[in-house]
Amino acid sequence: MVEELQDPRRAEPSFLLEDREMLEAWLEFHRATLLLKCEGLEDVLRKTRPIATSKLSLHGLVRHMAEVERNWFRRVLLSQPDTPPIWYDSSVEDSELVPLDDASWEDDLAAWQAECEDSREAAARHTLDDTGLRRGVPCSLRWIYVHMIEEYARHNGHADLIRELLDGAVGW
Repeated sequence: MVEELQDPRRAEPSFLLEDREMLEAWLEFHRATLLLKCEGLEDVLRKTRPIATSKLSLHGLVRHMAEVERNWFRRVLLSQPDTPPIWYDSSVEDSELVPLDDASWEDDLAAWQAECEDSREAAARHTLDDTGLRRGVPCSLRWIYVHMIEEYARHNGHADLIRELLDGAVGW
């Protein structure tokens, strides 16, 4: 069993933080976790879907989370519903996840990191109670933070299992 070492880029938030600091810290923790799950592998392994019935791969999860960042912070919080998707192809279901044959890890990683930075900048201009619109319904930044933490946590669980199946690496 390979143990994951504590990485200075991923620090568990303090137990005693104000709401906003807590939400931002947990979101950053989960962003860093996804990145750590993808590091140290060759491209072919990051693109590998080790569960035959699933479209999930580490590379695909990074692309998916770039789309999620874009959706919640640009389309919803900033009320920019016409912001185009990054990888959407109407002829391919879950087109951010597959196909990945010609996908560039460096380009897609940079796209995810840019979306994360855009999300940070968008959130910094708003209070937790500020709202954007989700399908015509007001949605607070507080709700978006909680949802993003949940979304990353769920997919980081997937990433844990994928990584373990790929090379036996385990960790939290």
